[in-house]
Amino acid sequence: MASRTGPGPAAGSSSRTGFTRAELDAFRGRSIPDVVGPAPRLLLVGINPGLHTAAVQAPFSRPGNRFWPALHRAGILNRVVDASAGLLPDDRAHLLARGVGITTLVAGATARADELTAQQLRDGAASLDSRVAELMPRVVALLGITTFRIAFGQPRAVVGRQPAGLAGAELWVVPNPSGLNAHESVDSLAAAYRAVAVAAGIDVYPVPDPSVAGRPGT
Repeated sequence: MASRTGPGPAAGSSSRTGFTRAELDAFRGRSIPDVVGPAPRLLLVGINPGLHTAAVQAPFSRPGNRFWPALHRAGILNRVVDASAGLLPDDRAHLLARGVGITTLVAGATARADELTAQQLRDGAASLDSRVAELMPRVVALLGITTFRIAFGQPRAVVGRQPAGLAGAELWVVPNPSGLNAHESVDSLAAAYRAVAVAAGIDVYPVPDPSVAGRPGT
């Protein structure tokens, strides 16, 4: 697979989590590298990078995003990853060892996913098909039902496993972890993510105690 990579992060961003609006705007259209090993079982597909994600070159890095806490609560990871200043090598290695890969449907960063056009989403779906054919994961899970409906031309699709697969993989849609998706909680996200992990054959950890599940390093 030809990994999608973007230019390096802003100077000093490996230790930064705060950026001015002007600094973040400079990252519009930038991409980030996929986090994926040679044989992932589960490929998680975000919509596209946010500006903070492009700045630090790590997926789901915006402080407050529920993606990493949900992966821990789901029993996919053994700790809550803090990617707000970049993805640490140990965390990346843990993710890949668990058989999980992360990519995006559309490469270019925007402030909000709803800035993307329908054509960009459809083009992203075609590109994703090629990447899945090369990587051959057991399960592909797209994070966002509205995006899926547009990208794949399935206006009546619902969350869950889709009737048709993608390049030989099972295709699922799970809720997006963005805080804008207000009717979802870390618990509901975790339940959906755990289901796709189990479908992918990942040996999930016991569900952690909610009283400690949100703490980094637990």
